[in-house]
Amino acid sequence: MSAIKFGTSGWRGIIAEDFTFEAVRILTQAIADYLKTHHEDKKGVVVGYDTRFMGNRFASEVVRILAGNGIKSFLTTGPTPTPAISFEIMRRKAGGGINITASHNPPEYNGLKFSSPSGEPALPAVTREIEQKANEMLLEVAYSELSMADARQKNLLEDIEPFHFYAEGLRQKVDMTVIKKAQLEIGVDLMYGAGRGYLDRILENAGCNIQVFHNHTDPSFGGRPPDPGEDNLAVLIKAVKENGYDLGLALDGDADRFGIVDRDGAFIEPNYVLAMLFDYMIRVKQLSGGVARSVATSHLADAVARHYNMPVYETPVGFKYIGELITTGKILIGGEESAGISIRDHVPEKDGILTCLLVTEMVAREGKSLKELLNNLYKRVGRLVTKRENVHLGNIPKKSLANMLVKPPKTIAGLSVKEAKDIGGVKFLLEHGCWLLLRESGTEPVVRLYGEARDEDELERIMKAGRELALGK
Repeated sequence: MSAIKFGTSGWRGIIAEDFTFEAVRILTQAIADYLKTHHEDKKGVVVGYDTRFMGNRFASEVVRILAGNGIKSFLTTGPTPTPAISFEIMRRKAGGGINITASHNPPEYNGLKFSSPSGEPALPAVTREIEQKANEMLLEVAYSELSMADARQKNLLEDIEPFHFYAEGLRQKVDMTVIKKAQLEIGVDLMYGAGRGYLDRILENAGCNIQVFHNHTDPSFGGRPPDPGEDNLAVLIKAVKENGYDLGLALDGDADRFGIVDRDGAFIEPNYVLAMLFDYMIRVKQLSGGVARSVATSHLADAVARHYNMPVYETPVGFKYIGELITTGKILIGGEESAGISIRDHVPEKDGILTCLLVTEMVAREGKSLKELLNNLYKRVGRLVTKRENVHLGNIPKKSLANMLVKPPKTIAGLSVKEAKDIGGVKFLLEHGCWLLLRESGTEPVVRLYGEARDEDELERIMKAGRELALGK
């Protein structure tokens, strides 16, 4: 059995190869031990799952191990969005949450995410402790378990339905009256995921006329990853164009990520959605506060922050770091380039449903397309364009990118390097607000490139220079 290792958002593996019942039992026992050590076991644990193959069976194994350790489970009655599970952890003041999900990964994957009592993804100090316990048990398995029937009989299992509480929480943060007045026509792609019966139901209750796609169970997700990027939203984009919808909205497999399509069928980059919502919340909703973004996320949000004299927090990749800033009340909104956003006084976890609803409110209130709103934002704070790509190294051995910090280049693509730093990758801050980031993949011979510039031509020069740096040219 392979070693258990948490990534940026939980532990994931290929079903039947890495992600097995035995591995889930062992990891759950390690979590139970952690909860006991830190005196969180008496509060119970919210347990949920998404629409992946045998998700409910894996969740049942989690419940059985927790029950064997005398820890009560609050088990969702069906596939449930990650943000709804986070909301339920906070509402119940539970000791944490265990969610069987691989989010946007391909269909052959499943995963286990552990959340803290504050509802945010567990921080590295926590997951390292759990990893160590789990990997020690791989050598000598030692877990306690009860049957589901015994767990119920001993009051260590309670079935829960989180929708109504979560939906009410959203209604307190999104102006449903504005949405209802606009009578918007919206295409909604649920990507066969756990957002089914959540986003579509809330929009219908808000008076929107919606057409829903991919809203039935399919553990193969139509043969592609349930990732709401432009490449996977052809059906939604076509429908928005042909039917003249005001908006297209999409969610990933566990509904923590979003995809946004404008009325002309143009896909709107998540990078820009963060900045647009930050601006909207200050300019229109009259809220105030800072913004957090991951190191790989566009600095357009920084430009908005400067415009309103608000602070900016740059974090390593992984929403758990942004979640911590939400929990401590330091920011109004936080997000990352991979389509994860949440806001103050909400869950400290990515919430694709919330983001889709806030975008719907913004379009309803402003009466403009998203492109119009983005161009108006550019006029006020300046234009930035951003891009991400992978550089496949092939047979070239991976070099430590950290070595670039020893003697960083003085210029990149003809732009002077103002600063070079390591924050989950090597990031070069260039003149005129441009930048380049190189991040090594932990599992593949790949370097991930991220760049930002004032226009497309300048951006392509920066990305070309990045490719050369990654290949050691």
